[in-house]
Amino acid sequence: MHISVIIPAYNVAPYLRDAMTSVIRQTHGDWSMVVVDDGSIDSTARVASGFTDRRISLIRQDNAGVSAARNRGVAGSTSDACLFLDADDWLAPDALARLAQALAASPASVASAGPYARQSIGGIIRFAPPPGCEDLLERLLVRNLFANGGHLLIRRSAIDRAGGFRTGLRYGEDWEYWTRLALLGDFVPAASRDPVLFVRVRPGSAYLRMATDPARFEAATGAIYGNPDIIRRFGADALRALRRRAEAETAWVIGRELIRHGRHREGWRCLGKSLCLTPSLRRLALAGLSPAGMGPFRPYPARATGGACDSMRDSRGGIHQ
Repeated sequence: MHISVIIPAYNVAPYLRDAMTSVIRQTHGDWSMVVVDDGSIDSTARVASGFTDRRISLIRQDNAGVSAARNRGVAGSTSDACLFLDADDWLAPDALARLAQALAASPASVASAGPYARQSIGGIIRFAPPPGCEDLLERLLVRNLFANGGHLLIRRSAIDRAGGFRTGLRYGEDWEYWTRLALLGDFVPAASRDPVLFVRVRPGSAYLRMATDPARFEAATGAIYGNPDIIRRFGADALRALRRRAEAETAWVIGRELIRHGRHREGWRCLGKSLCLTPSLRRLALAGLSPAGMGPFRPYPARATGGACDSMRDSRGGIHQ
């Protein structure tokens, strides 16, 4: 199975070498890599062009956003399957082998998914297993089940059918894309609970900049719940119930991130809204950890700013916890 690894890159010179090296060291050797420099003003392009492996190509474009960069990478590749690797993350050496084996063993599946681990500046790693291989669409309508595209191997035929990432979405664009893929078929899990992807949590990342802003969720929510295929699949009544759950998830995620950024009063309002929308004893217990900054409310090493929960209208909380 020939795999295209597509790396959108914008001002990531300090991290790109690790991402590219992790692909070169894969035990699965049938791959090509497309790095799309999305108008970087640092030395990102110089880092990418410093690799001499003929399987690597560099595309440079004016800054157009991560969705446009991913779409450009797909257009510039030919493969049986694609993996979208963020430029500041890295793969385990056997990542492509395990994902390809799972996808090949399940011809009807649109993608395979493996576990991932988050690594912060302090070196703390939190593992998350992949979701099961059942129909994921209903679960995806409530929340994003994936950290990003780096632990998903997507069949090229499914990419061609689903179309490209929506360039008008600046946040949640991957979540919206996964729902379109899930309309087409199942996601099969890779063997083993060992991570295939390591996600670097760093100050200045898109997640830290935007996960506290309700407006960032709204565009993706509207795109998903306005998808005619999804409306036909579920019907208006079922979608209203799912959207309520999504709003509760959004409020929880925004509240959690506000608290982690030190904005406790706003964060507690969001947690309260989440619990009012969908009461949960488990989350009520978790919320009790927030004043002490424990559990999912641990502060980040550096703070980022964002919006306030009070401005939230029809939004969701699908960012993976």
